[in-house]
Amino acid sequence: MKNADFLTGITTSGTPHLGNFVGAIRPAVQTSKDKNLISYYFLADFHSLIKCQNPDRVKKSTLEIAAAWIALGLDTDNCIFYRQSDIPEIPELTWILTCITSKGLMNRAHAYKANVDENKNTGNKDLDKNISMGLFCYPILMAADILMFNAKKVPVGRDQVQHLEMTRDIAARFNNQYKKLFTYPQVVVDESSSILAGLDGRKMSKSYNNTIPLFDTEKRLRKLIMKITTNSQGPDEPKDYKTCTLFSIFEAFASENEIKAMKKRYSQGIAWGTMKQYLFEYINEILKESRNTYNELVNSPGDIENILKKGKTKAREYSVPFLAKIRHATGIQSLSQ
Repeated sequence: MKNADFLTGITTSGTPHLGNFVGAIRPAVQTSKDKNLISYYFLADFHSLIKCQNPDRVKKSTLEIAAAWIALGLDTDNCIFYRQSDIPEIPELTWILTCITSKGLMNRAHAYKANVDENKNTGNKDLDKNISMGLFCYPILMAADILMFNAKKVPVGRDQVQHLEMTRDIAARFNNQYKKLFTYPQVVVDESSSILAGLDGRKMSKSYNNTIPLFDTEKRLRKLIMKITTNSQGPDEPKDYKTCTLFSIFEAFASENEIKAMKKRYSQGIAWGTMKQYLFEYINEILKESRNTYNELVNSPGDIENILKKGKTKAREYSVPFLAKIRHATGIQSLSQ
């Protein structure tokens, strides 16, 4: 098995939504079909434990996210699709990397600093209150995910760029201290990918509880779209598409000609109710076939499990012998060797 050309994952802590599709799933599906690339895609269930300690939710999310990726066309025969926790070499590598990573590097992680700042702002004397070691060491587990398969390119959102830089730092420290085993992953930030706004106009995120689930019922999808915040402009007034959540969601799915035509309708005036109904019908038509496949998969978890088991086997064809090299380099090896 060769090094990964691409590697990406999604945390199993919630139901996949439209923002996940636009930002992560859709580009992953496209790459998975490229016969000239070796692509790894994983369900980051260990990562989910940092924020979610609800076992049922983690299990349900794992099922829903796997079903969503497959239903939307992930080519599981051409790529390696696996569950993070199925690869025991990853947590072992995480510990090895933890032992060479400076605390000072982790102190600079944005997520950790944000939580410290929140404690400062709320007057907590303990600046580390409610901060787990999982949150603090999150970048090391992420580094292990990437370095375990020597991924060449890792598509991430702009908020994750720092973690990739940390991964490169950790890899360099290992290579200098032990042996040059790790390649330095290239950060891939897709500037063309939309960051969808949610129901309230902020970034669509589980943290804000403002998401539109990918595969809710038609009735629920329409209800949520109708709840999207708009301004008080009248039906015939020209409207600014640049600041409109409805338009930004439409734009993420539409063709250039459709976007051009919709901009014209905005300039001429379009009623918010009309736009919301149009957006519902447009998105619903795109997701209708995939929704049926998704529902079938969710009701047949054994089929998904079989796909993940195949992915596990393929992933471990690389991770088992590579970890043996890493162990040997660090002195964790048989005394007879």
